[in-house]
Amino acid sequence: MFAYNLTGRFVVCILQKFLVEGIKMRGSVYYQTSQLAKVIFVESSKKEQRVDPQHEYYQCVSSYGTMETYRRVWNNFLNYLREHWKLKNCELIAEEHIQAYFEYKIEYYPSQQYAEKISAALGKLEIALNKYSKAMHYIPKKYDFTIRQKILHEARDLKLIANNYKNRTYQNPMIIIDNLKTENHKLAAKIQLEGGARAEWVTLIKKEQLKGFKVDEISNQTKGVIETKEKGGKVGDVLVTTETYQELENHFIDKQIKIFRINYQDYASDIKIRVYYLVKKHIVHMASDGLLLRTEYESIKNMLTHTSKLYKVFLWK
Repeated sequence: MFAYNLTGRFVVCILQKFLVEGIKMRGSVYYQTSQLAKVIFVESSKKEQRVDPQHEYYQCVSSYGTMETYRRVWNNFLNYLREHWKLKNCELIAEEHIQAYFEYKIEYYPSQQYAEKISAALGKLEIALNKYSKAMHYIPKKYDFTIRQKILHEARDLKLIANNYKNRTYQNPMIIIDNLKTENHKLAAKIQLEGGARAEWVTLIKKEQLKGFKVDEISNQTKGVIETKEKGGKVGDVLVTTETYQELENHFIDKQIKIFRINYQDYASDIKIRVYYLVKKHIVHMASDGLLLRTEYESIKNMLTHTSKLYKVFLWK
């Protein structure tokens, strides 16, 4: 009798779990986005139906081209989550994932049109997930990705996105770096500025990545070498000044640790706040239009005729 009661309770627990969680989304990125697309794509829907909150086709998509555009962004987003967040179920997407991905895209200084396309696609993803969750789960999950609109507005206000394909650079990036709130943020920013590293990469550097010094073929100066591993396993070098390299090395020695680590979002927020303040106070001035850091190296390799080589780096994430 006791065993029967335990079995009965176990079955009840399983049923309750199923009713609450429903069927989990599984499969490849492309399979998952295809399932979400089916939820909101209705070819025969009319505009008056898609704007009517009471209609079943409300907020759906009727254009194949538009749906494919959204799906391409979804595929890229889910691949990003698999690589950086180890998240394989699209139903687990939360606001923090939307924020990290969109800011990751803004780092590469996209055009305004592309940034708006990403925002619109993420908005449709929110709608698709809500419709899917309602159809598949007894107790549906509520998704809210309005953070995308805030990020887009901030990017416009801070001129982090290109308008009419104009580049935006600062001629005095060290003022920004010197005003960052922590020494680790300053060090990470200097590595970015000098070596051209991605913002995301400088948030985690292991001691074993320090490879000593070598003469840079372009500037003919001695540089510190920090080894990187890009997507696909390709190994490359980030070259920084000997002073910055020594500062990073001392960080490991003084603290007796093997990893240099900073919080990605805190670092990004620190840079945004400092840039906004310094621009408002007219302490930092734009060379043309924007938030790219620039450093110049003299080019003498292979008898190049030009006198300098520009190396543009996105600092803000």
